[in-house]
Amino acid sequence: MKQILIIEDDLEIIKLLEIHLTDLIYSTSKAIDGGQGLKMALENDYDLILLDLTLPTMDGVEICKRLRAKKNTPIIMLTAKSEEIDRVLGLEIGADDYMTKPFSIRELLARIKAVMRRTDIKLNTVQNTSSISAEGLYIDIDKRKVLLNDQKIELSPKEFELLVLMASNPGRNYTRTELLNMIWGYNFEGYEHTVNSHINRLRAKIESDMANPTFILTTWGVGYKFNEDIAT
Repeated sequence: MKQILIIEDDLEIIKLLEIHLTDLIYSTSKAIDGGQGLKMALENDYDLILLDLTLPTMDGVEICKRLRAKKNTPIIMLTAKSEEIDRVLGLEIGADDYMTKPFSIRELLARIKAVMRRTDIKLNTVQNTSSISAEGLYIDIDKRKVLLNDQKIELSPKEFELLVLMASNPGRNYTRTELLNMIWGYNFEGYEHTVNSHINRLRAKIESDMANPTFILTTWGVGYKFNEDIAT
């Protein structure tokens, strides 16, 4: 049974979510303040977290950032401030999706299913690999750590996911649309330029020569791939 953690301080919303999620055979846990929610998220393995943006003791942004430094648990943020969540996502704190209050419970349930399905696809794609090595690049998937020639490289959550996805399948060509859907989700269709900007930032951190990349290659007319000639 899938386990969902609800971090929300509105008891009516919690009750509504618990009723509908239980009907879909999900098991739910809840926290009504940020500090408690972060503690529960770090100490337990949940399949998904519903995270309110505005919470007592610690807000959703801080929870998301701290959680992403330790875990890959999918997160859907709930907020009454659509402008703020757009800015939050732009800062790449690592939320997988968001819903603006008041929201349709039917739409939220559809988003939950979509995020979980996307997560399962990514897990199957990585094929339970715990680490990847290639030409001085070392990726520890479980610890979300990347080393280049023994030097730690700081990546944003989405940069890390892009790198793991492609490095797990060297030589496989990914279109920008595929990468967008697999990493960001279908709700971001039309934002293929986001993929380009993330690839450029990722290359700036791991490539010694941006003009002649070693790891992430451009497949002209298609998209990108991880260099199969250096994969080990």
